[in-house]
Amino acid sequence: MYVERVSRLVGAVVWSVGPSRDGAGRVLPDGCMDLLWNDGALLVAGPDTHAHLTGHAPGAWAGVRFAPGTAPGLLGVPAHELTNRRVDLADLWPAAEVRRLGAVVDAAADPADGLEEAALRIAAAAPAPDPRLSRLVGALAAGRPVAATADELGIGARQLHRRSRTAFGYGPKTLGRVLRLQRALALARAGVPFADTAARSGFADQAHLARDVKELAGLPLRELLAA
Repeated sequence: MYVERVSRLVGAVVWSVGPSRDGAGRVLPDGCMDLLWNDGALLVAGPDTHAHLTGHAPGAWAGVRFAPGTAPGLLGVPAHELTNRRVDLADLWPAAEVRRLGAVVDAAADPADGLEEAALRIAAAAPAPDPRLSRLVGALAAGRPVAATADELGIGARQLHRRSRTAFGYGPKTLGRVLRLQRALALARAGVPFADTAARSGFADQAHLARDVKELAGLPLRELLAA
């Protein structure tokens, strides 16, 4: 069973899932990156531009989902290098550092709690995130146009695109689409009719909503909600 809670690390979420029959699942794009633990191994999940289908062997998993745009500064890796990828932390960091973090997780009674403690230690040694990134996420999450948001942040379009690729793994227009998808899913899961969901989420119409959901999530909206 999947469970999550708010982390002590600002903006992050701690989650865990117990062993299942086949480990299959569908992870939807959300603008975030995760630090993962699976049976003693530490991994990083990069930002997704489409649904990631998990087909791993059965086993317990835990994760810390960082706030959008914050993980690259913590991990020291540009997000665009990890887009649509899952990699071992040992491929990104020196082995000794990975072992030290692994020991923190192993010492905890609950791997999710240990992983959160490891994330807090990483954050304590990392530089403070650029506040403009959180403003960008907030504006796009609220449905603000990219051009208007760039003007409000005092950043040119090309510079905004470069910073977005580094922080989120893709440009601001893709980030806006991903965040709009998340707005729509939250409304639809709450029982809002699809036509109203489309209008309230910033889609041109219900057909536009249907196309975006199918492209980003890989399933029609009704099937996605049922799954």
